[in-house]
Amino acid sequence: MSEIIIYGSQYGTTRMYAEELSKITKIQAISFEEIKDINKYDKIIYLGGLYAGGVLGMAKTFKKISNYGNKKIIIATVGLADPMDIENTSNIENGMKRQLSNEIYEKASIYHLRGGIDYSKLNFAHKTMMSLLYKKAKGLPEEKKTAEVKAMIDTYNQKVNFVDFSSLESIIKEI
Repeated sequence: MSEIIIYGSQYGTTRMYAEELSKITKIQAISFEEIKDINKYDKIIYLGGLYAGGVLGMAKTFKKISNYGNKKIIIATVGLADPMDIENTSNIENGMKRQLSNEIYEKASIYHLRGGIDYSKLNFAHKTMMSLLYKKAKGLPEEKKTAEVKAMIDTYNQKVNFVDFSSLESIIKEI
C-alpha cells in the first residue's frame, strides 16, 4: 500500500507534527504545495494548520483526488485552541465541511492536535487580522467567549507552544 503524509503549515507547528509522524511511521511527508500526483497513494494522511476558520491547503489537496473510493483518508487539524473542547472541535469540523466534499468528509478519520503561535513570526496580514480579532474578542461579553476565543485572548502577542507528540498516538494506531 502506498502512503503519504501531506501537510499545510504556515509557521511550522504543523510541519513539526508531520515530520515527527514521518519519522515514527517511515512514511514520506511533503508540503501540500509540492505534491504532484496524489492519486497514486492508497493512504493519505493530511495535517493542516487552522487559519481563519479553514485548514491550510486541505481543499486544494483533496480537489486533486479523482477516485477516493478505495483510499484511506486521515485528516488532522493543528490549532491554538484546546482540541478537548467539544465546542472548539465542532467549529473546526463545521469549517472542514465547507472545504471538503461530503463524500471525503464522511470517509475521513478526523483528529485534532494542538499547535502554537509566535506573534513575532506572523506576517503583516496575519498580525493585523489577529489584532482585529483580539480587539473584537476582548469586547465580547464573558458568556459569549468560547474556549477558542479565550485561548486567543490569553496568548495574544506571545509565543506559546502546545505541540505534544504523544497526541499522535491515535493517528499512528489508525495508520
